[in-house]
Amino acid sequence: MILSGLEIKKHIGREIIIEPFDEKCLNPNSYNLRLHNELLVYEENVLDMKKPNKTRRIIIPEDGLILEPGILYLGRTLEYTKTEGYVPMLEGRSSVGRLGLFIHVTAGFGDVGFSGYWTLEIHCIQPIRIYPGVEICQIYYHTIEGDYEKLYKGKYQNNAGIQPSMMYRDFEK
Repeated sequence: MILSGLEIKKHIGREIIIEPFDEKCLNPNSYNLRLHNELLVYEENVLDMKKPNKTRRIIIPEDGLILEPGILYLGRTLEYTKTEGYVPMLEGRSSVGRLGLFIHVTAGFGDVGFSGYWTLEIHCIQPIRIYPGVEICQIYYHTIEGDYEKLYKGKYQNNAGIQPSMMYRDFEK
């Protein structure tokens, strides 16, 4: 089951943490998260799954930044989230998708117990101007059935900012 917006609000500050929280961002069954003013882009033309790939930082100015097609931008949410007892899920907003801007197309499934900022995989169909602080995606919560490990230990847990891929760690096992 997906939690309603009113149910999300009931759990804020306990099983669901969203900081900062603004009731205006609450929807009937989700909460809109905003885009931070920082992006990362990979510097290499060919990315390698077995190694860390170099990135460079871009700051989105208040008057906006034009994103170009064919480039993967990594952004992050302005909000820090933490979830206990629910599975957090992330989707781009339909208004954003209708502009040809895709947010988190393949990695919207969160883990119960996740704590941190959400790194957003961003790409566009045609050039588009984006702005810091825009409500870019929405988080929603599923109930979970059955026992689960209460201490989540994923490689992106407790992050402090944008996280490039750490898939290379999977090859170190």
